[in-house]
Amino acid sequence: MTDHPEISVVVPVMNEAGNIQPLIHAIDAAFAKRSIEIIYVNDASTDSTLDELKAEKAKCKHLRVITHSKRSGQSAALRTGIFAARADRIATLDGDGQNPPADLVDLEQAWKSAKQQHMLVMAAGVRQKRQDNLGKRMASRWAKRLRAWLLGDSHPDSGCGIKVFDRALFLRMPYFNHIHRFMPILAKREGAEVLAVSVGHAARQVGSSKYGNLDRLLVGIADIRGVMWLMRRSPKRLETQELE
Repeated sequence: MTDHPEISVVVPVMNEAGNIQPLIHAIDAAFAKRSIEIIYVNDASTDSTLDELKAEKAKCKHLRVITHSKRSGQSAALRTGIFAARADRIATLDGDGQNPPADLVDLEQAWKSAKQQHMLVMAAGVRQKRQDNLGKRMASRWAKRLRAWLLGDSHPDSGCGIKVFDRALFLRMPYFNHIHRFMPILAKREGAEVLAVSVGHAARQVGSSKYGNLDRLLVGIADIRGVMWLMRRSPKRLETQELE
């Protein structure tokens, strides 16, 4: 394992037994012959997720596995992985297999192009032809409208888990639980260029979603109020110059 990979791929998981091996192999295929590290953060799974990760780690030298001692949520798992990452460039995707890893290559290319003109960049996926059930799609649609109305969040799919961005950008963001649903607008808050990149979306093959529509709605309302406060309290942009 290299100490300075080109990119760190962070995957948060909780009870994703059956999805571990296929997703790791797909990530490897997407970044064939590249210097990468794959960081799985196991959020205190109670099924065989950890056993499957141990089996893959024995075969994959660039796979790192970090386990939470207690369940802390997707945002906490992302934070753990990004803090542990060795690369300055971060890729994230959900551990359920619904985000095709091959799309990370397109996201990374968009990120690279924008980096020629911007110091901080986030290339965020926009899912096409979502394979979720009707209830989940409707809940996401209402959440999108609510974010656009109350926060001015113009990103078409803020909750999409597949992204490529600067590690330094994430470290600048104010952390809170469920931050993963607001990363595009919080990236803009830090002055970053945010790109919307079309990505695929596959049907879940194994397991089930960990979120219900009602609890997502109730938590989302509280989170939006918090982000509204953060946006109002955003620091003014300063032009600075260091003497030589």
